[in-house]
Amino acid sequence: MDQKSKILIVDDDKFLLDMYALKFSERGFEVATALSADDALAQFNAGFQPAIFLVDLIMPGMDGFQLIEKLREQGANKEAAIIILSNLGQKEDIEKGLGLGVDGYIIKASATPSEVVNKVSAIAAESKSKVKNE
Repeated sequence: MDQKSKILIVDDDKFLLDMYALKFSERGFEVATALSADDALAQFNAGFQPAIFLVDLIMPGMDGFQLIEKLREQGANKEAAIIILSNLGQKEDIEKGLGLGVDGYIIKASATPSEVVNKVSAIAAESKSKVKNE
């Protein structure tokens, strides 16, 4: 990445959250983390405007699908890429996520942490170029 991109990683698994935060920061991202959808919304509403939201789906309370809907309702930056990172790999889950207009869907179990960083970087770059061309 040429400039430091801000990313908000939302996952209720602290171990995974810390591991992904480390991997992204090693690649030059400015990383913020949230252990719940409510925490992510609080950071967003406090003015944190990431270029990328990386969202798990299965979380206590509000799930990732609901978080994505709330972010859209609350005017998440149109240029921000919203990417799902989940172990839910069923066709219905993927279609539901894509139906919410997410920029990408990555299945945790089928990608190493380094591959996740590479995929997120590629999806974000593609998303950014789409917005420029609109």
